Amino acid sequence: MKTNEYINLIKSDLARYDIKPGVYELLKFYSLNPGFKYTLVMRTASYLKSAGRIWVPLYLVARFVLMRYEFKFGISIPYNTDIGPGLYIGHYGGVFVNYQAVIGKNCNINHDVTIGAAYGGKTPGVPVIGDNVYFGPGSKIIGGIHIGNNVAIGANCVLTKSVHDNAIVVGIPGTIISEKGSSEYVTNII
Repeated sequence: MKTNEYINLIKSDLARYDIKPGVYELLKFYSLNPGFKYTLVMRTASYLKSAGRIWVPLYLVARFVLMRYEFKFGISIPYNTDIGPGLYIGHYGGVFVNYQAVIGKNCNINHDVTIGAAYGGKTPGVPVIGDNVYFGPGSKIIGGIHIGNNVAIGANCVLTKSVHDNAIVVGIPGTIISEKGSSEYVTNII
């Protein structure tokens, strides 16, 4: 990852919280918002890992801080997870994402969300998630499924089947109830 890519990722993540880019705003918001704090350290660890051997000591510090934040905030998103720009963690606590999952841009993740792997059954593998997806509190997305763009997944929904674009999914198991999409839930799109 190049330095410009890293800076643009941080700016896009910050923009999702409706915060104007700038050093003062970044530091102020970093001190106040655990979701953004975790995201910034996660992106920094990923950047430092790819930056070269000279940055290894800082990379190790970033990994240590990230591990500390995992326990402090209850967020477990590995630094090497493929996540697009504009990640928004609205409420922290109980967030678990498999490191092999692929998440598109402008994703909203709430508390108690699990994006995990299935090692058997009908859909083994990990989820591939499109752009502008909203994960309601307590939702579970499990297995080698594809979640389309502009999808809203309701609170406590358990999703083990693929979902097409612009769907709203609720219940256990996840059932499509509407084709309105996530535009009401995902705001400040970059």
